[in-house]
Amino acid sequence: MRYAPLTDRELIDLYLQGDEKAFSHLLDRHKAKIYSTIYLFVKDHALAEDIFQDVFIKIIDTLRRGKYNHEGKFVQWASRIAYNMCVDNFRRGKRRAHIRPNDEFDIFDVIETTEPGADAQIIRSETHDKVRKLVDMLPPEQREVVILRHYADMSFKEISALTRVSINTALGRMRYALINIRKIMEEKEVTL
Repeated sequence: MRYAPLTDRELIDLYLQGDEKAFSHLLDRHKAKIYSTIYLFVKDHALAEDIFQDVFIKIIDTLRRGKYNHEGKFVQWASRIAYNMCVDNFRRGKRRAHIRPNDEFDIFDVIETTEPGADAQIIRSETHDKVRKLVDMLPPEQREVVILRHYADMSFKEISALTRVSINTALGRMRYALINIRKIMEEKEVTL
């Protein structure tokens, strides 16, 4: 495919020159990660789809207005937009996101992996389930930092800006999340 070797920046430049397929490839490249980030916050497929579409409308609008700068990574910028739209949604609804996977969707279903065999896949699936359950037991602020850091691949500086807390607070929440996960593992005798 002619677009595959191109960087995000090159795809954006082609899109701005009128190549709609370049943006389509950019969207395909990052949609699983961005959708997963949204879904982890809203826990509702229909709402996640709506917010996902709004995110890309905002991205297109920003690109067309020439307001996007190529500093940083596109996917992190898009994830920040997605996070902000999730926060806005919850502020409107005056409720907080509860991050819990369900039978219909699991973050690990959209992560592309190459598995050597069925036994390795079963072990990995069981490990992912255990980790997901441990993360679900964390307080909301700690769970949020873990998701943004490990699933949205954001730096602590970006998490700090996004959640409107200091970097030290974001780092502290991650530290306490790890401490709490270890404590829960010991209490419940969980092994990974």
